[in-house]
Amino acid sequence: MAPGDPSQAKPKLIVAADPAALAKAAADRLIARIIVANGHRVAICLSGGSSPKQMFELLATDAYRSRIPWDRVHWFTGDERFVPSTDSRNNMAMARKAFLDRCAPPANIHPIDVNSANPKEAARHYESELKSFYGADHFDLARPLFDLVLLGVGPDGHTASLFPGYPAVEETRHWVTDVPKAHVEPFVPRVSLTLPALASCHEMLFEASGSGKRAILTRVLKDGEDLPANRARSQGETIWLVDQAALPENFRE
Repeated sequence: MAPGDPSQAKPKLIVAADPAALAKAAADRLIARIIVANGHRVAICLSGGSSPKQMFELLATDAYRSRIPWDRVHWFTGDERFVPSTDSRNNMAMARKAFLDRCAPPANIHPIDVNSANPKEAARHYESELKSFYGADHFDLARPLFDLVLLGVGPDGHTASLFPGYPAVEETRHWVTDVPKAHVEPFVPRVSLTLPALASCHEMLFEASGSGKRAILTRVLKDGEDLPANRARSQGETIWLVDQAALPENFRE
């Protein structure tokens, strides 16, 4: 099944009252996915940007930390800015600071190697790591790579680092690709999972909050425009978790 294929299930919309409620709903869905795994190894693909930060911090609190079997949960990232791991713009650095370094075994944290010679080399290394973790070079619909993929949406409709009109959006052979130039700030090279890799999941969960997201959500949810965020679909369930401030005016499902 190809990403964006009309045979894929229509995304489901869940509306939260505010950012705090949204963060709790996202954390609860993550916990639910771990429970469904029923003792097996779990793979979570994290998103960057500001959207997931509150949820990440929630996972480090006693109420959630005690419910996660950290030894069998592995943490990946959907994209990375090609900047040093100590740079505040680094996506995995934000997740590490918020909860991973305090909670997860180091061997279970899988960052994109920003010490590679260049983004293309980093993409090949990460693709190799994903294939090794998955145990195959090709996706099997019966066995998704990820249990949960977390995503956000940018003001131009990009998700991960897949920008509208860029070649990376059309990449289907590779699991990970380099993005030499970003379409929005910060204007640094990126490394991103491709649509097929993101689609290989039981659940894809978009998070969007605040009035600043209302314009792009109007284009994504109401108008159904051909944007990367609309083309990103799980082979399982795709959820848009949106707070009231971000919801387009007079929106009806």
